[in-house]
Amino acid sequence: MTDLFQLSAVEAAQKIRAGELSAYALTRACLDRIEALDGDIRAWAYLDAERALAQAHEADRQQAAGAIGGPLHGVPVGIKDVIDTADQPTQFGSPIFAGRQPEEDAACVAALRGAGAIILGKTVTTELASLTPAGTRNPLDHGRTPGGSSSGSAAGVACGMMPLALGTQTAGSVIRPASFCGLFGFKPTPGFISRSGVLLQSHTLDTIGVFARSLPDVALIADCLGAQDRSDEISYPRALSRLLAFLTEAPAANGQFAFWRTPAWEHAEAGTHAAFGELVRELGSACQTIEMPNECDNLIAYQHTVQSAENAAWYGSILDRHAAQLSPAMRARLEAGQQVTARAYLEAETARDVLYAAMAPVLHRYEAIICPAAPGPAPQGLQATGNPIFNAMWTYLGVPAVTLPLLEVDGLPVGVQLIGPRRGEARLLRAARQLMERLGAKM
Repeated sequence: MTDLFQLSAVEAAQKIRAGELSAYALTRACLDRIEALDGDIRAWAYLDAERALAQAHEADRQQAAGAIGGPLHGVPVGIKDVIDTADQPTQFGSPIFAGRQPEEDAACVAALRGAGAIILGKTVTTELASLTPAGTRNPLDHGRTPGGSSSGSAAGVACGMMPLALGTQTAGSVIRPASFCGLFGFKPTPGFISRSGVLLQSHTLDTIGVFARSLPDVALIADCLGAQDRSDEISYPRALSRLLAFLTEAPAANGQFAFWRTPAWEHAEAGTHAAFGELVRELGSACQTIEMPNECDNLIAYQHTVQSAENAAWYGSILDRHAAQLSPAMRARLEAGQQVTARAYLEAETARDVLYAAMAPVLHRYEAIICPAAPGPAPQGLQATGNPIFNAMWTYLGVPAVTLPLLEVDGLPVGVQLIGPRRGEARLLRAARQLMERLGAKM
């Protein structure tokens, strides 16, 4: 018999809707799991068990009255501690903001509540969603990082503390920790999920993403979050999101994938090289190894320039007023960002759409581009969160990405990252399904 904490979000929501499972029992199982494991994992910055159980009681009362709150009715979710919650503190992983209590929910949290989700608490983030970790451990090996900056969200979902969690990505803060923890991670096109009420450090790069233990779960929560919000300047109009229906009901395509080593390939470990070589051979004629225009070699440098400059702009007042309370690494990053020239920033910023236009024909020709989600398995040690080099270029281009826990190196997971065209979330998730079916992997 499956322990309740092992249920996928789709399974749990279906059982609750059918009256086969109570939201209280599921929430209690998740809280028990947290109590048992979080002393070692350290995934939570703030947890309010009493409030979570009260939410669950109310969900069950509504269920008994015939009022289902939405697609996530009674399903527990973790929220990264850079995303505002009106009933829980949001402290950005920094002593500077200790005790900060927002007055309103972020738009994405409000959307989850509207879908019936149980908000368990706030998951650990690195300092200001940047470099310096806060001690969260990888559930697969406590001596290794879970990745960052969405450390607690990834670690918590991976060990069954909750089926779903929110993260944010400016370089690789969703896709990389999902890879390190053996999860499905999804970073959509910027503007697919509203950033209103979320700590902003880079207005052109910051994107909300999700963690889950199955591909349908990714689609389920993304559907609940994917709507236009006029308070976020990059949010765009679109039809009602139906990713789960498209993923599960539409016939899987039978197209071809493209494997691109990317300009980051030299940073990948030997085991990753071997694993992806085997993957490409396994796919055979369904996967073509490709090259990109030479200009794409600048993707990594351009992303770094944009993030550095925008970090310095958004966090400049924090550096001015609270330098002593910042970690040395954070101070160094902001000081370096202040040295980025206007010319370098504008060159990197204006190159974004030019490079996307050069790559768009490839993104539309193939089902998806395949590349590593990280250089290798989660690194040893808790002093850093790993290299985002395989993710940053895609964040810079503003394209959707999903990582699938399909490969292992030395007994630890390495994610297979799939990339699609901007606003092509449905197509990308269908491509992920196709790839998993080809490899005989559980979706």
